[in-house]
Parts: sequence; C-alpha cells; structure tokens
Amino acid sequence: MIERTAVIAAAAGLHARPAAAFAYVAAEQQVPVEIAKLSAPELSVQADSLLGVMSLDVAHGERVLLRARGEGAEQVLETLVQLLEESP
Repeated sequence: MIERTAVIAAAAGLHARPAAAFAYVAAEQQVPVEIAKLSAPELSVQADSLLGVMSLDVAHGERVLLRARGEGAEQVLETLVQLLEESP
C-alpha cells in the first residue's frame, strides 16, 4: 500500500464543491483510494464517496492521508495530492 499526505488548500476545506471535485476525480481512477484525517488515520473512507469525504469534516489547512494499492497507485495519489493542495 502506498501512502501520501496532503494539506487542504481550499478555503472551505473538503466541503461541498471541493469534496465533490475530489470524489469525482477519485472515482475516475483505476485503483481504489482511501482518505482520512492525518490525526485519525483509522477512520478512513473511500475517496470516491462524496458523503464519506464530507463526513470527515476536513478544514482548510488540515492534513489528510491518502492510501492506494495496485498498479498505478503512485501516480493516482500524486494526482489527488495535487488536486487537494491547489486552491480553487
């Protein structure tokens, strides 16, 4: 399993539009991805689930942990980290 961390750049955190954009991109990937707050990695959710992502209640500036397994997982995580760290 490959892991990466990201700092949330969106002013709203992972709520509404930023969460929807993230979940949409995660759903397009060829490998399943999990996301969790870095402070509570045991409470991970599927990154392609909008409700799951929003339930994490991640605020601007918080760190999240992304995990993926499978062929191409490293590139998938790089794509998602970049998305989270860019301010919309």
